[in-house]
Amino acid sequence: MPARPAEPCAPSLQRAAPLRTVPCSGARRLQRAGSQPGCSRCAPGARLHLGQPDAAGHSGQRPAAPGGPPRAQRGSGGPGPGAQTRSSAGPRYPPARTGSRSAAPRAPPCAPRAPWTPRTRRAAPARPAVPGSALTGGGPGYPPRRRPSMSKSREMRILWFLLLFLCEARSQAVSRPNFILLVADDLGIGDPGCYGNKTLRTPGMDRLAQEGVKLTQHLAASPLCTPSRAAFMTGRYPVRSGMASTAGVGVFIFSACSGGLPTSEVTFAKLLKNQGYSTALIGKWHLGNNCHNKADFCHHPMSHGFGYFYGLLGTNMRDCKPGDGTVFIRGIRVLAFTPLKVITITLLTLVALKRLGLLRVPPAVFFCLLFLAALILGLLLAFLHYFRPLNCFLIRNHEITQQPMSFDNLTQRLTRDAARFIRRNVDTPFLLVLSYLHVHTALYSSEEFAGKSKHGIYGDAVEEMDWSIGQILNVLDELRLTNNTLVYFTSDHGAHVEEVNSKGEVHGGSNGIYKGGKANNWEGGIRIPGIFRWPGVLQAGLEIDEPTSNMDVFPTVVKLAGSPLPEDRVIDGRDLMPLLQGRSRRSDHEFLFHYCNMFLNAVRWHPHNKMCYREDKASTLLSSISAHFGLWSTRILQSAFSNSLHLR
Repeated sequence: MPARPAEPCAPSLQRAAPLRTVPCSGARRLQRAGSQPGCSRCAPGARLHLGQPDAAGHSGQRPAAPGGPPRAQRGSGGPGPGAQTRSSAGPRYPPARTGSRSAAPRAPPCAPRAPWTPRTRRAAPARPAVPGSALTGGGPGYPPRRRPSMSKSREMRILWFLLLFLCEARSQAVSRPNFILLVADDLGIGDPGCYGNKTLRTPGMDRLAQEGVKLTQHLAASPLCTPSRAAFMTGRYPVRSGMASTAGVGVFIFSACSGGLPTSEVTFAKLLKNQGYSTALIGKWHLGNNCHNKADFCHHPMSHGFGYFYGLLGTNMRDCKPGDGTVFIRGIRVLAFTPLKVITITLLTLVALKRLGLLRVPPAVFFCLLFLAALILGLLLAFLHYFRPLNCFLIRNHEITQQPMSFDNLTQRLTRDAARFIRRNVDTPFLLVLSYLHVHTALYSSEEFAGKSKHGIYGDAVEEMDWSIGQILNVLDELRLTNNTLVYFTSDHGAHVEEVNSKGEVHGGSNGIYKGGKANNWEGGIRIPGIFRWPGVLQAGLEIDEPTSNMDVFPTVVKLAGSPLPEDRVIDGRDLMPLLQGRSRRSDHEFLFHYCNMFLNAVRWHPHNKMCYREDKASTLLSSISAHFGLWSTRILQSAFSNSLHLR
C-alpha cells in the first residue's frame, strides 16, 4: 500500500532522531502552553511528533524562558531517581509507540499561526527534584509547578482567625455574664412603684423594670423564708430537699439549731464556682449553720458554693433590736406566764388553807413552789437577755465581726461590701447574691431615710433598700459592666400584712389587689416581684404575664454560665431565657404546686391546650384546700398529683 503524504502537523521527519508521538489532547495542551490559539489541526486519533519543527516553525518542545535553561532541563535539578524517565518521556505523556498507528488518517490542515513570542517573566530558580514531592518540576518541557500565593492564603487565614475570635468572644460574653441577684425579705408585690405603688419612692426598682423585663405572675415556691430560699437556691420544691417542716414553725429561728440545707443539695453557687466564677453572698442566709458542733459549718454558705460570705446566718427579728418587742410572745405565754400563774394561785391557796387551819402544809412545799417560780422567771429573763447576742450577730466567712449586731447604717455597710466585691472581680466572672434584711421586722433605717416616706418606718426601710439597689447599678455603670451583667430582683414571698408590734403599729407591707400575705398560700402570700435586666440581650420595658417561679432562677443562671444541670435529681425550675427573649410566648410550667410546710395547699394549672383555652391568658386553678375542706382532702390531692410531681 503506498505511503501517505506527511501530515501538516509534522511536515518533515528525520530518521536520525527518535520520534515521540502524543494524542491530540497533548497537542491541545501544547496549544494552551503557547502554540497558535484556536488550532484544532489533529483529527481524532492523530498524533503529533515531538522534537522536530512543524511547517510554522514550532517544535513539540516549548522553548525556555529568556535567560534560563532549556525547558527540558529546568526543574530536574540534576540527576536523581526518576530523572531519566522525566527526560525521556515526561510525566504527562505515555511512551512513544510504533507500528501501524503512526500512519493515522490525514487531519485537516491548521490555520496559519503567528510566530511564537515568549512572555517576559522572571526566570524561576532551579529547585532540587524531590522524588514523590508535589514541589518537584513538571518534567522535561514544562516549568516547575507554581506555589500558591502565600500572601493571599495568609491573609485569608488571619481573617478567618479574627472572625472566629470575635464570634468566640461574643458567645463568651453572651453565655457567661456576671450575675447579681437582689433578694428582698417580706416585700409585697404592691410596694414597688413599677408594680403600681404611687406613694413609695422606688427609683432603683423602677429603673430595673424600665431597662429590663418585668414578670407579673412571678411566684414564690413557699410563703415562708427558709423553704422559699431553699427552693430559690436549688431550683427544687422544698419538700424534695427536706426543707419543709411538719410542725407549725417552718423556719429556722435559732442559729444554734442543727438543721439546714443538706450538703447533698446542689446550689447554683456551687455549679458556678466550678465554672470559674467568683461567688459571694452578702446579707441574710437563713438556711442553717452547723450540724454536730459549732465548728463544722456543714450548712454554712461557704459549704454550698459561696466563696465569700458577710451577713446574718439566721434572720432578722424583733428580738434583735432593743425595745422593739419579741416574736416569742405566744411561747412565753404558754411556757412562762401560764406556769407562773398556776404556781402563784397554788401558793395563795396553800397559804389560805394553812391560815384557816384546814390543811397542814410543810414549809418545803412552799420552798419548792417559790423555787420553781423563780426558776421559770430567771430562765425567761435569761432567754430575753441572751437571745440577741447568741442569734443576732454579723459574720464574715467563719469569723464573727459584730455581736450583737447593730442596725446603725447596716444597709450602707452591706452595700459597700457588695460594691467592693464587684470591684475586686472586674476581670473575673462573678455571682453576687445580695440578700437584704429589709423589710423583715425589726424595721430599721438610717438617719438619712428615717421619717422621709409616707408609710412610716416601713416605707423608710423600703426606700433605703431601693437606694442600695441604685448604688449597685451605679457601680456597674462606673465599671462598664452593665451590658455583661444579668441583674435579678425579687422577694422571698409576699408581705406580712398581719405584722403588728407591741404598741399596736402595723409593720407590714402591701400585696396590692391580692388576698392574703406571708405564711399562707393565698395569692398575696406567694405572688412576688420579679425583674430581669440585661441590656442588649433582654428587651427593655417588656412585661410578661405568664406563670413563673423563683425556682426558675436556678436553671436560668446555670445554663447561662455554661454548666450542665444535675442529672441525678429532679429540677423543678425552668429556663426563663426563651420566655425573656421572646422566643417563647408561654411558660413551660403546666403545674405549680404551693406548699405550706409539708402540706399541699394549692395547685396552679396552666394548660398547654390552646384549642380549649385562650392563648393570651393563662387559665389558673388556685384553691385554698386546707382552709375549706380540711387536711384529708389536701392529702388526697397530694396523692393524686404525686405521679406528676415525682416526689423523692
